[in-house]
Amino acid sequence: MKALIQRVRHARVEVDAQCVGAIEHGLLALIGVERGDDEARADRLLHKLLHYRVFADDDGRMNLNLQQAHGGLLLVSQFTLAADTHKGLRPGFSSAAAPEEGERLFGYLLDRARATWPDTATGRYGADMQVSLTNDGPVTVMLET
Repeated sequence: MKALIQRVRHARVEVDAQCVGAIEHGLLALIGVERGDDEARADRLLHKLLHYRVFADDDGRMNLNLQQAHGGLLLVSQFTLAADTHKGLRPGFSSAAAPEEGERLFGYLLDRARATWPDTATGRYGADMQVSLTNDGPVTVMLET
């Protein structure tokens, strides 16, 4: 699994002009599920999402994680993160999980996140989503399991 995380001041996801998920200060995590991913990888990714130190401490150093910074977590499915861009000028998606498996594992990750960190929001799997955010820093990091 992959997560492109962005430290944000706020972020929101809309579907059909309706807000379906929003957070204030925290992490926006775009989630890509690849073939061969499983619950163990989802669990490792969630551990990284909650414990990766990208928030500033009192000295301005990135030493705090999401929980220590009391931030929100916005999970958004994005199968395009599984794109193969090595050749040509069009992405290939043969390494992406099948839609049903991607939805199942994204749902598993979301359920585990909500059970662990109550300030978790999401978009809508498979929907045409509009994501808006104010990137803080900017800080953007790719996490992989």
